[in-house]
Amino acid sequence: MENNLTEYDDAQNTRLWEGGKILCMGEALIDMICTDKGKPLTEGQHFLKKPGGAPTNVAAAIAALGGDVELAAKVGNDPFGKHLIEVMQDFKVSTKWMLQDNHYFTTFAFVSLMENGERDFVFNRGADGQLNRSEMEAIDLNGFSIIHFGSATGFLPGPLQTAYQGLIQKALQRNLYVSFDPNYRHLLFKNNVQSFIDQSWNFIESCNFFKVSEEEALLITGGATVTDAIKILREKTNAVFTITIGKEGTLLIVNDEIVTVPSIHVKVVDTTGAGDAFVGAVLYQLSKMQTALDEISFENWKNIVYNANKAGARTCEYMGAMEAFKHLSSDIFN
Repeated sequence: MENNLTEYDDAQNTRLWEGGKILCMGEALIDMICTDKGKPLTEGQHFLKKPGGAPTNVAAAIAALGGDVELAAKVGNDPFGKHLIEVMQDFKVSTKWMLQDNHYFTTFAFVSLMENGERDFVFNRGADGQLNRSEMEAIDLNGFSIIHFGSATGFLPGPLQTAYQGLIQKALQRNLYVSFDPNYRHLLFKNNVQSFIDQSWNFIESCNFFKVSEEEALLITGGATVTDAIKILREKTNAVFTITIGKEGTLLIVNDEIVTVPSIHVKVVDTTGAGDAFVGAVLYQLSKMQTALDEISFENWKNIVYNANKAGARTCEYMGAMEAFKHLSSDIFN
């Protein structure tokens, strides 16, 4: 990427960027949403195909806002994998590292919202988990300023988990800015929550920025309250971090400073992808900063998070993340 390569100030060991590419890593999959309201999957007859995967959503949001982003993920060499690649290309996400596997089918998640409010969920894992370390080692990180890890399936056993470990080590060696979102899914980790917690800590202690929900903050730290969770997180990481608290907005924590950044009021249609839009908006703004990312002022961080809250809220006005991102642009920051 011409004129936007990462530079280093060796004297101060700080990152100096004039913009830069963002790499998002993680799962790309198909969500099959049962549209028969209140029916379990055994009784559902009608399903709506939706492209998904948290890192995939983040990449689409960044591109919709005007950012320069690539997605590293693996899909099957099948119609659904091709659909995911085409959707990303429509958003102007670089799909060079969206690899197709000839032996594994594209990953599917089947979801139905039952009458009691619980989700009936079946995860049919395929190609996403086969993205491996050697494939990620082939990525030339020159020109990238930020790498984002979304962990939903990346913390499940398999090649993708190892690829995550390898890429974050490579990113840290190159002093790149690392972003992390744990993307906790109870139905994926209900039998091994501790593994999710332990792996999350590895990334939290290594990254420069991370976003957690209130539920994730309490789960990962074991704190009884959000205040407890913030105290524990501040003791173990120097990263800037946010805790999303729904319509109340977002808690922003930068060193010793804490503030609640308000959101905007919208008519909520669907909250799918709101957190991913938030992360995408944060990373887009960071990629456009004209100063070292380590030295962003608290006031600037408040503005970044306020804009990200706008992106998350606007996403809730539409049904489905990708449909919402079609209406997303950096004009909402004005």
